[in-house]
Amino acid sequence: MTEPVIARKAPFKVAVDEGETYFWCACGRSSTQPFCDGSHKGTGITPIKHKAEKTGNLFFCGCKRTAGAPLCDGSHKAL
Repeated sequence: MTEPVIARKAPFKVAVDEGETYFWCACGRSSTQPFCDGSHKGTGITPIKHKAEKTGNLFFCGCKRTAGAPLCDGSHKAL
């Protein structure tokens, strides 16, 4: 397995819609951060599926080091 690339050292604030499914980029290589564009192929890292429980803003991890994938847990502060 390849180590994820840090997309940025801050979370991505995203407006989500209740019931919608989002695929968070876990590898850090996607050009459509924080979501997957298929760039993970061959890395051994796969995107994380997230279904929004309610409409509103979420903070998706940008550093790819969160323990609460796909959402930010503040891990970027230690980088």
